[in-house]
Amino acid sequence: MCGIAGWFDRNIDFYNEKEVINRISQTMQRRGPDENGVYLTQDIALIHRRLVVIDRENGTQPMTVMHKDKKYTIIYNGELYNTEEIRSQLTSKGFRFRGRSDTEVVLKAYIHWGKKCAEKLNGIFAFGIYEMKTKELFLCRDRIGVKPLFFHQYESGIIFASEIKSILATGIVKPVVDKQGLFEIFFMGPARTPGVGVFKDIQELRPGERATYKNGKLQRDFYFKLEAKEHTDSVDETIEKTRFLLTDAVKRQLVSDVPLCFFLSGGLDSSIICKVASIHSREKNRGRIHTFSVEYEDNSKYFQKSLFQPNRDAEYIKMMIKDTHSLHTEVILNHQDLADALYDSTLARDLPGMADIDSSLLLFCRKIKQEYTVALSGECADELFGGYPWYHNKNILFEQCFPWSKDQTIRRKILKKGILEGGEDYVHERYYETCKATDKLRSDTKVSARMREMFRLNFYYFMQCLLDRKDRMSMYTGLEVRVPFCDYRLVEYAYNMPWEIKAYNGREKGIVRKAFEDILPEEICWRKKSPYPKTHNPVYMKIVSDRVKKILDKKDSVLNEMLDRQGIMDIMAHPDKIETPWYGQLMRAPQIMAYIIELDHWFTHYNIEIDM
Repeated sequence: MCGIAGWFDRNIDFYNEKEVINRISQTMQRRGPDENGVYLTQDIALIHRRLVVIDRENGTQPMTVMHKDKKYTIIYNGELYNTEEIRSQLTSKGFRFRGRSDTEVVLKAYIHWGKKCAEKLNGIFAFGIYEMKTKELFLCRDRIGVKPLFFHQYESGIIFASEIKSILATGIVKPVVDKQGLFEIFFMGPARTPGVGVFKDIQELRPGERATYKNGKLQRDFYFKLEAKEHTDSVDETIEKTRFLLTDAVKRQLVSDVPLCFFLSGGLDSSIICKVASIHSREKNRGRIHTFSVEYEDNSKYFQKSLFQPNRDAEYIKMMIKDTHSLHTEVILNHQDLADALYDSTLARDLPGMADIDSSLLLFCRKIKQEYTVALSGECADELFGGYPWYHNKNILFEQCFPWSKDQTIRRKILKKGILEGGEDYVHERYYETCKATDKLRSDTKVSARMREMFRLNFYYFMQCLLDRKDRMSMYTGLEVRVPFCDYRLVEYAYNMPWEIKAYNGREKGIVRKAFEDILPEEICWRKKSPYPKTHNPVYMKIVSDRVKKILDKKDSVLNEMLDRQGIMDIMAHPDKIETPWYGQLMRAPQIMAYIIELDHWFTHYNIEIDM
């Protein structure tokens, strides 16, 4: 995994811009702490920071290849899981390879297939390829959107990068946020509308999208979309195929030249990955796997059962440690550290995020990085296989709203009266346009059609927010995290799976449970879903509330021109009266305070200008 950035402009001589190029490179140092490289011509700068995982010697970037009379250069961030298949196809066409890196495979796949190479790749990636003779730049992002790729196009050129901070470092784009950006932050956040970079004039290539920049024009198209198709497999065949696809995805993602470990929460998804990996490791005589879990100081004293979090993870984690014979490390987080890490988590995202849900993951990854470079995680199973309550509660299912943020009451409460009018309408428009774009079959029942809409809503919003979190928090610490459930073959299969099969036995993720019930302990396999753990300790609420009070006392804050002091103090005074979370299942009063801390740090650190 790496950080990439590129800048094309025919009016700039990049040989004379080494200072700004170095500045851009420095913004990506955390993503790629092991190596750095730059490719320069008069028209373009391609910048790369590398986290070495496979083939250190032959995977150095930027990578340049001469083919016939053309010169191609790639900067690549990601991991390819069908490298050997593509290498074999290209070898049969006469290509030769100097090493084992997937970077070389991607570059030569482009040389052979052009932009259609995207359709050949199975992996998580974002890359840019420049062809010197034609001065053509090709950009591509993976189907699921696991790896980020932002860009800014202007009159004489284009800038692209793994992170927003790298684009801002050019000085071409100012840290300006207009009304749409404020709507995104205050009414959609921490989610983002697909393709929207929040900062004015910064966009993001969407999942499954590619683009070609030539002669000042950017042409974009999708090589992957969620397409409705008939599901012709029987229930037994569906169980078998689900098991095969996920098992195959896990095994493909175990390839690494550096130490590799696993997140383990005791839930269904991470347990499946750990169990499949442990079986594979024994078969290959590779020894015991190493698992990691996260917990908070004194959480057992204050844990409160809820619809979303019915029980603690500890006993289930112990069960899986025993079942997989894993070496295990429990990372226990301190609440002061959790609050302090809110600032770094904001810088990692370049945006306010999921509050301490972000900062806890950042601290967790930082601890793991002390021993490992690569980890596997069970992210995204819930979005694909109906794991959330909003899939199963008929009263919620057909409500015309984003189910993880049902109304804007709590968001409006922290804003002064009359500020950002139209925010609610903006959210509804994003919701309706997403539903309208959902691909369906004429034969779909009312429930089937709605489940496709829910899949698309979750895929392009809730899931992207979690993938943003996973990429930014892990890469900020120099840790690569792989997500087997995001294998596009599994995503396609899940999209077209009838709900009555997907919810096998009337359970959330029922088909996944059934597919792996013979290798998991029964208590794990049929355990009720429990989300990522958060702190229940009141000391955390006090820490973040005290910091918010100081923010509200700032006299020169642009943010305070928008915030309603009394509304925020009411939340502090009555934290248990919040009926609908800010976002998802976990963002309640302490997380709202933490989000305000992130907002303040974001406005201050990035010196945000507001353009209304």
